Amino acid sequence: MTKELIFGHQNPDTDAIGTAIAFSYLQNKLGYDTEAVALGNPNDETQYALDKFGFKAPRVVKTVKNEVDSVMLVDHNEPQQSVADIDQVNVSWVVDHHRIMNFNTANPLYYRAEPVGCTSTVVWKMYKENGVEIPANIAGIMLSAIISDTLLLKSPTTTQDDKNAVEFLAKVAGVDYQEYGLSLLKAGTNIASKTEKELINLDAKSFELNGHIVRIAQINTVDLPEAMERKAAFMKEMQNASASNNYEMFMLVITNILDSNSEAIVVGTDECKLLFEKAFDKKLVDSSVALPGVVSRKKQVVPPLTQAFAN
Repeated sequence: MTKELIFGHQNPDTDAIGTAIAFSYLQNKLGYDTEAVALGNPNDETQYALDKFGFKAPRVVKTVKNEVDSVMLVDHNEPQQSVADIDQVNVSWVVDHHRIMNFNTANPLYYRAEPVGCTSTVVWKMYKENGVEIPANIAGIMLSAIISDTLLLKSPTTTQDDKNAVEFLAKVAGVDYQEYGLSLLKAGTNIASKTEKELINLDAKSFELNGHIVRIAQINTVDLPEAMERKAAFMKEMQNASASNNYEMFMLVITNILDSNSEAIVVGTDECKLLFEKAFDKKLVDSSVALPGVVSRKKQVVPPLTQAFAN
């Protein structure tokens, strides 16, 4: 069987990398020939999980057509979030938990998407459905992905399926998910050693909203006021990125993982700023605004923005 590559989105997080590893193991057990790769280096949180469960980071690829004719996508489907030459290869599988947007294929494919907190939760179901045993290290990296995406089951995206998966996978991995989960999340909050340019690209995705290109980045922290002291520097880098990439709006969400509150910093055109204020029914003050209880880009940020930009 011809080899295929499996990967998550650009600026990969723990779900993108962890689920690619887990899905590749499953597919190989089912007779496919796959390799998990990544579209970027792991962040601190993801590296913590990889080290904990004995994985090397997947190799980073910039293009795929030079290696394979067919690929499998996890944790994304929108082409602007994928590999640069995604339009030059066949997509045979997608496993995701996001909206579907601008996604077209020339050939039929397997597509599995569910409104759960993490793509690894969907893959966990697929292991059960296919009767494939989950090794301890694979269980650990899947557990890490779910903890990361659901903020230790506190995110509004969390479902009963996510909770069931966490309990099952923690037993297989041999860890206390509460204790390990807090350590994992804290590993990703060390922002003091990183530049503003690095931080706005750690976990950032581009979205097309009614013809407007919008960039949404997110940073997790345990000290929101300290992070906001860097606001001017963040704005400068966001403006530079917008000018270079034609983003009409760049939104940075800084989330306190301890109390599940966020602050948003927004740069962009006057039109887009007004649409942002419409989406959240809040006024920007000096380009920022508090967003109490907002932790999920997928469920609490993109949907209201999509609706505001559509009207």
